[in-house]
Amino acid sequence: MRVLVTGSAGYVGSVLCPVFAELGHEVVGLDTGYYDGCDFGAYDAERPRLSVDVRDVEPAHLEGFEAVVHLAALSNDPLGDLSPELTHEINHEGTVRVAKAAKSAGVPRFVFASSCSMYGASDADALLAEDAPLSPLTAYAESKVRSEEALRELDGGGFTAVSMRNATVYGVSPRLRLDIVLNNLAGWSHVTGRIRLLSDGMSWRPLLHVRDLAKVAARMVDAPSELVGGKAFNVGSDAQNYLVRDLAELLAEVTGCDVEFAGDASPDPRSYRVDFSALGQAFPDLALDWDARRGAEELIDAYRAVGLTAEGFEGRSYTRLKQLRYLLDERLLDDELRWVD
Repeated sequence: MRVLVTGSAGYVGSVLCPVFAELGHEVVGLDTGYYDGCDFGAYDAERPRLSVDVRDVEPAHLEGFEAVVHLAALSNDPLGDLSPELTHEINHEGTVRVAKAAKSAGVPRFVFASSCSMYGASDADALLAEDAPLSPLTAYAESKVRSEEALRELDGGGFTAVSMRNATVYGVSPRLRLDIVLNNLAGWSHVTGRIRLLSDGMSWRPLLHVRDLAKVAARMVDAPSELVGGKAFNVGSDAQNYLVRDLAELLAEVTGCDVEFAGDASPDPRSYRVDFSALGQAFPDLALDWDARRGAEELIDAYRAVGLTAEGFEGRSYTRLKQLRYLLDERLLDDELRWVD
């Protein structure tokens, strides 16, 4: 199958593209290149790629593809706080533009990387299924809600759109991120010998390894339309609903480091436990391969192998907001996050 992956040069895309290629798909990327050069170990720069902003995608870019996997977005809550308006423009309007272009170009399958963060805050005892009320607390989460709504309207007429409400991702990638919870805790422990929590650790987070995300996306690409069309699936596993402080304790067992709380540690309002049973019911033979303990071990081993330093941990290469601020400060990007020629 010929597959176009937007956001192909990012944290998830740089893992997903090789996974799809290993499965026999012909993969082409589409990425504007915000994180080019922010490499963690070896990065495959040879894969075919369209250097296009999602806000500029036209049907001609997507002709001849059998599926689009849409990952491109301003990728977390701090980036959303940088500019809620740009988050809406890129994450929501950009998603709708790419989806409409795909449908116009005759692409039959559209897989959207949504997020469990749209559940926001919930009763700690409740497991949230796909029909649970949505309570987005950030511009990022709101953009995912609006995009899903638009995709449900576009689904049909030979165009199958499915949304993956991914849990918080972790794991090693050629375009590593250290601004996500397990990667961050493991990185801090590696460079300081301590595990530091900035909150009280009592919020719930569902986790998902980046390679398991890619594995599920591959199933969504070729699943029967009647099984996935117009639907959203929570992507993760019930066993990987963790309290943040439990993640810290697990990491302490792996590393032997002590857990400490920041002096201003306070509750994090974003807290949600997620029910992933619908994914298992739709794909009964699907088994996720990773859990947080194995992921923590993988991360620590990778940090040692690459030689991650405190300077690297604090630098811009692995933190999305810092990298974008650098590009803005250097006037490589304008205020609309478009490249200055």
